[in-house]
Amino acid sequence: MAVVITSVTPKSPAAKAGVKAGETLAAINGHEINDALDYGFYCYERTLTLDLVTRTVKVRKKDDYDDIGLNFETYLMDKKHSCHNKCIFCFIDQLPPNMRETLYFKDDDSRLSFLQGSYITLTNMTESDIERIIKMKLNVNVSVHTTDPELRKKMLCNRFAGDVLRYIKQMADGGITMNCQIVLCRGYNDGEKLSQTLSDLTALYPAVQSIAVVPFGATRYREGLPQIALHDAKSAGDAVDIIESFAEKMLAEHGERVAYPADELFITAGRELPPSEYYGSFDQYENGVGMWSYLRDGFIEELNEREADDLPRKLTIATGVLAAPLIEQLSERLCTKFTGCGIKVNAIKNRFFGETVTVAGLTTGNDLIDQLSSAGDLGSRVLIPKAMLKADEDIFLDDVTLEQVGQALGVPVIPVGEEPYELIDAILDAEM
Repeated sequence: MAVVITSVTPKSPAAKAGVKAGETLAAINGHEINDALDYGFYCYERTLTLDLVTRTVKVRKKDDYDDIGLNFETYLMDKKHSCHNKCIFCFIDQLPPNMRETLYFKDDDSRLSFLQGSYITLTNMTESDIERIIKMKLNVNVSVHTTDPELRKKMLCNRFAGDVLRYIKQMADGGITMNCQIVLCRGYNDGEKLSQTLSDLTALYPAVQSIAVVPFGATRYREGLPQIALHDAKSAGDAVDIIESFAEKMLAEHGERVAYPADELFITAGRELPPSEYYGSFDQYENGVGMWSYLRDGFIEELNEREADDLPRKLTIATGVLAAPLIEQLSERLCTKFTGCGIKVNAIKNRFFGETVTVAGLTTGNDLIDQLSSAGDLGSRVLIPKAMLKADEDIFLDDVTLEQVGQALGVPVIPVGEEPYELIDAILDAEM
C-alpha cells in the first residue's frame, strides 16, 4: 500500500534529500510500507532508499533513531482497526446516546497496543500479523479475560475468540513480552475459571510479565445487555485471595508477583491497599493497579520534605466517589502540617453514567457544576484530577469545557496531574 506524504519537516533528512509533500511513499530499502509500524521498523538504518512512485531518493541520518521527517494524514497512515467483538462487559456498549461520535469507536488494533499501550483481544489478527509482531519484536498488551476457549467465545460473543488464544503461546515462544488483563465478571470468569486463567498465564512467565485483574463496571445504560452482578465485599475478597495465591507463588519463584488485583478489588473487599513496593515496576498502572498506593505513599514522602507554614489557604478538591476517602486522608495529613489550610473534599456522584460508576476519570462537567453549585463555599479554587478531561483538550466527556465549569462555579477549576507532588503544589500554591 503506497502512502501519500502530507508534509515534510523542514531541515529533516528527508527535506535535505529533496522529498516533497504530495509524493507517495511505496517502500523503504525494498520493504513495502503499509502503516506506521512498517515505517518505523524499516526507517531504523542510517542510509535509506525511499521508493517514491515517480522516483527513488537516498536519505542519510546522523543516528539510527533520528526521524527522517515524513508526515502522513493519520498517525497510523491508514484507518484504525475496529473491534469485531460484542463483549458482555464492554463499556462502550454502555455509553448513553448523543455523545461525540469518536467515543463510540471500539478499536482492537495491535499497532496501537505497541504504540500507545492499548489492549487487544487478538480476534482481529491473522497468522501474518503475529509473524510481523515477532519479526519486529513488538511487545503488546492482551485482553485475555479467560483461557477457557468456549467461555472466551461466550464472553466476547465472537466464534473465533477461543481459537486465537493460541497466538499468546506463539508470541511467547517468539520472544514477545505481554501485559495481560482480565476483566472479572461475577459468575463468568471468576472462581475456578480465574484460577485456571492465572495458572495458564503465569506458566508463560517471563513472556507474560504482568497480569491485571480488574472488576467489571456497569453504567445505567445496560438495557438489552447480559445481566452481570457487580462485585460485593465477598466476591471481591475471594478474587483477591485467588490472585494473591498466584502472586505469592510467583514472587517466591521469580522475585515478581506478576498477577495483581486492581485497586478497586481491594477497596470493595474492604482490604488495606498494599505499599508501593508490592507493585514492582507498576506495569499495570494505567489499568488502575497501584494508583492508590503510588499516590498515597508518594504524597506522604513528598509532604515530609516540605517546610511547614501557616499561610491561609481554602479550596475544594472534587474527585470520584472511589478516590474520595483517600484524598480526604491525605488532605487531613497536609492540613495537620500546614495549619492555615482548609480543604473540602467533595465526592462527585456520577449521575451521567449512573452511580455505580465511581472512578474520577468518568466524571462529567455537568455533574461537577450541579453538585458543587450547592456545596457551599468552594474557597479560592477547585482542584480536579486531570484524568477527567480529554487527553489533548480541556473538555469533559459531556463536551462541557473546563472554562464553562469555572464560570458556572465562580472560581478557577484547576486540573491536577497524577504525580503526588503536583497535588501538593496545587494545594499549597498561595498565589491562587
